Amino acid sequence: MLEQLKEQVWKLHLELPKNGLVKWTGGNVSARDPESGLVVIKPSGVLYEDLRPEDHVVVSLDGKIVEGQLKPSSDTASHLYIYRNRPDVNGVVHTHSAYATAFAALGKPIPVYLTAIADEFGGPIPCAGFALIGGEEIGQQVVAHIGSSPAVLLKNHGVFTVGASVTTAVKAAVMVEDVARAVWLALQLGQPDEIPAEDVAKLHHRYTHVYGQR
Repeated sequence: MLEQLKEQVWKLHLELPKNGLVKWTGGNVSARDPESGLVVIKPSGVLYEDLRPEDHVVVSLDGKIVEGQLKPSSDTASHLYIYRNRPDVNGVVHTHSAYATAFAALGKPIPVYLTAIADEFGGPIPCAGFALIGGEEIGQQVVAHIGSSPAVLLKNHGVFTVGASVTTAVKAAVMVEDVARAVWLALQLGQPDEIPAEDVAKLHHRYTHVYGQR
């Protein structure tokens, strides 16, 4: 079931190592099918190079395995909590990408030092609190702290991103690491100035309503 969605999620999973966002078996992508409400998610502990579309697990929003021979990701309960509390979200991504996770290790948000941050995130990338892995607690932190951003850092842990589609959620994960690296490099040279909030709003509006093909 949901074969096309499994194929899409599989292809997007391959973008994580390709963009340097994960190592070994860490990280995961999930997607919600808007029609059925079912969620496709990565199986736990499978190497990306070994992952196949049919390995992905289909689960209901209450956590029941609907289809799949493998155990789903250890973050499944948190992904499902996000979907239950954010009906606008149909894609969730978790990574431990190095530069973004360095900010998470310190419990620091990433301020709007770059136009790329204003464009993609519409404000600072927030940092949520610490939560243990395996239950809904991480999902609760995400929902409580992400606000209108597509990304949030988890203290001492890593990155969660969300999107109206699974593709936009993966894009946000790629962009978080890109801007985190640039900000870290800038901080080695000095103290950047934050972009004023009114300019952030203008940049974000242009990027989301004017930029690209419409």
